[in-house]
This record gives sequence, C-alpha cells and structure tokens, in this order.
Amino acid sequence: MSVLVNKDSKIIVQGFTGSEGTFHAEQMIDYGTNVVGGVTPGKGGQEHLGKPVFNTVSEAVEKAGADVSIIFVPPAFAADAIMEAADAGIKVIITITEGIPVADMIKANNYVKGKDCRLIGPNCPGVITPGEAKVGIMPGFVFKKGNVGIVSKSGTLTYEAADQVVKQGLGITTAIGIGGDPIIGTTTKEAVELLMNDDETECIVMIGEIGGQLEADAARWVKENGNKKPVVGFIAGETAPKGRTMGHAGAIVGGADDTAEAKKRIMKECGIHVVNSPAEIGKTVAEVLG
Repeated sequence: MSVLVNKDSKIIVQGFTGSEGTFHAEQMIDYGTNVVGGVTPGKGGQEHLGKPVFNTVSEAVEKAGADVSIIFVPPAFAADAIMEAADAGIKVIITITEGIPVADMIKANNYVKGKDCRLIGPNCPGVITPGEAKVGIMPGFVFKKGNVGIVSKSGTLTYEAADQVVKQGLGITTAIGIGGDPIIGTTTKEAVELLMNDDETECIVMIGEIGGQLEADAARWVKENGNKKPVVGFIAGETAPKGRTMGHAGAIVGGADDTAEAKKRIMKECGIHVVNSPAEIGKTVAEVLG
C-alpha cells in the first residue's frame, strides 16, 4: 500500500514546457513515474519530452485519464492552476510553486475544499512512493521502499530523514512534503492520518518547524487515536528569534505555543518520540521499530 501516489497514478505537469516543469518532469519520467502529459495553454497538440501537451487540465483528464497533477506554474498564476485542476476532477494536486500570494491561496484553498480532491503544498517538495512514483523535486535515489512514512514541512529534512532511515536498513512507504507556507492544503494531522491508516506503514516520522499549530494538532490527534503506530518527531528552528520569518513564510513565532520548545513539549506529552537533532531521526526510528 501507499498513500496519494503509486504506480497506477496518471500524472500531468502543469507548466510542462517551462524550464522548471521540463527539468523536473524529465527527472520524474526517468524515475519511472507514469507521466501521461502536461498542460501549457496555447501549446496544446504539441509533444514535449515524448508526452502530449494539452491546453487545459480538463482536456488532459478527458484524453489521458489524468488523476494527479503537479504544478510548476509561476506564483501569479498558480492559484488559478490549482482551481483549474480541482475543477477538472484531478484527485491529488501537488503544488511546488513558492511565493504564491496569501490572498490567492486562501481563495484556492477554500475552492478546493468544495471539491473531491486533495491539495498538497504549495511551496513543497512533493510526494514520493519509492519504486512507484516520484511526483516532486526530491532526489529519487535517496528513497528506498520500506515501512516508514514521512510527513515534513521541510524539503531538505525530508531527504535527510529518508537517507537516515535507509542507512538503518529500513525504507519508506510514502514521503509527503506538505510545504512551509502559512496557507497549505493538507495539514500535518491529515498527512499523519493518511499514513496511520496505511497498512504497510509501521512507523511515522513527523518533521515540523516553528510557527502555527499544525504539529500540536497532529500530536493530539495521534494521542486521541490511541498511538496506534510509533511517531518520531523533530521540530526545526529552535534558535530562531521571535517575530522573524525563518526560511519558510509560515515559520514565524507568533505566540507561546509556536516555539520549537512548546511544540516538542506537546509532542512528548502525546507520546511522540521527540528527537533534538535531525541526526537522531534514523537511529530513533530503528530503536522504536526494534
């Protein structure tokens, strides 16, 4: 089992013929991901990287049976791209674009909630189910198949955690990069829930950062649902000064519970195995799986 994407997913790339879309689509195809085409308005009917180009997402759904989309559209147009994908019936919309205006994301997020689909991101590295589908910008060679799920706000720490887990002789079911913006589609709790309900996932790595309530909400949900699987947690940004955005737009301490210290305390209270350094993630996963 896997969550969100697998070998049967039919993936399209929105912003297919642009430089970012081209580079990462090529990497995804090389990995073996089932990319069925892409969308660039005005270039429909052409071929790119050996795949058909469509003018609209609905055309890609109709002609190629697309059910997953990855978005490399520039920030000013990305919210429209999200809403177009949702409107066309795409089930999983993965948005890589960074710097989408918050007002645009509020509108897109509300629109998606009324549709039968799931939004991942924006400003995220994507989703990978090792050996089946890489729908994102992560280095595929780091990920090997196994029984550990990863949920992370940070792209780099997703790869770091995966590398450590693999070096312990374990592997990954699905890694979900949820993104670090203030307004995102799928929350930490929702991503953890997906992996909790996945039969093959035996342990979950949850990587968060300062700012917001997402990790605390996820931790409380894990506890309320009986800690069915061990969760290893890490919070980045312990030394960040208050009131300053660190790296991600959403990584800003706004209140007492937004700090790394407070989040780690809440996670520990909820039975999560909290590590103080990302270097301890792999070792701790191996220990809890015994």
